[in-house]
Amino acid sequence: MEATLQSIFRSEFESYRKMHGLSLDQIKAAQAIMACRSDELGYEEWLCRDDDYVLRQPHSCRHRSCPCCNGSHSQEWLDKIKAKLLPCDHYHVVFTLPHELNPIWHYNRRWCTDKMFQATAETLKELLKDERYLGGEVGFISTLHTWGRTQTFHPHIHVLVSGVGKQDDEVRRVENNFLLPVGVLKAKFRGKWMSLLNQAYSDGKLKLPNDWSELDWRRTLRQVSRKKWNIRIQGAYKHGEGVAIYLSRYVRGGSIKNQQILSADDQKIRFRYKDHHDNKNKSMTLPTTHFLTRVLWHVAVGGQHQVRHYGLYASGGREEQGHPL
Repeated sequence: MEATLQSIFRSEFESYRKMHGLSLDQIKAAQAIMACRSDELGYEEWLCRDDDYVLRQPHSCRHRSCPCCNGSHSQEWLDKIKAKLLPCDHYHVVFTLPHELNPIWHYNRRWCTDKMFQATAETLKELLKDERYLGGEVGFISTLHTWGRTQTFHPHIHVLVSGVGKQDDEVRRVENNFLLPVGVLKAKFRGKWMSLLNQAYSDGKLKLPNDWSELDWRRTLRQVSRKKWNIRIQGAYKHGEGVAIYLSRYVRGGSIKNQQILSADDQKIRFRYKDHHDNKNKSMTLPTTHFLTRVLWHVAVGGQHQVRHYGLYASGGREEQGHPL
């Protein structure tokens, strides 16, 4: 039988659940994946009046972590984004948090998600409104991903930024394919995030990992404040459609697709991934419990948007401010 995420969850999830503490969001995601296109969710029947042929179509779970039923939703999202994009060059900016902060994220998922969006948005808005750079308000679309290619926990935000902005009635364009100096961008984002983090801790809004002491907290802050943060600027891309297509693959459907899973049993899972270092397809084998843990890490917090629009791409932004081109 072909190995799929659904077959793995159906055979292994209940025993895994008994041994691991899971959030309600993770349990709901697993239950949806297991029930997808099963009799449990019901079905529709389509009758051909010419020959009385009956097509039975099972209902999909429509959960955003399910790899089976989100192809049409991803395409719908892509179509909407393409229709919204301004006819100009776009830039692809990727903000990544240092891995030392991963334990904080695991214990404060909702807070970290919101503040990651906030810090990246404020960083881009403030710098691009600066007269030393673009000097106007641009449009940008941010999407949160939490996984690396081997299903590791790797929170980062992809941002599609328009190469044109508006200041009052004046149109401003990025010149010489130079959006922002990366060093300035890194420093600004790091300062934003660290300020938000320290304030939340002072206000008692952060939960530290159970095995952390005050000393561990201070040591982690020193480590991340001293290291170089990973932020990349890519572009310019004509109209931004290529980046939008790339992002649409990850908006829905979870962190791993069924075609990546090569084999599975109750002991181990083998899956395929593309190594970004040499761009070659490789395989990895993990114990089944480790594989389930990695997949469940990436279940989004219920009720939180994983895609957010800002500036000229905010809801009503172009209508309220006028088309800049």
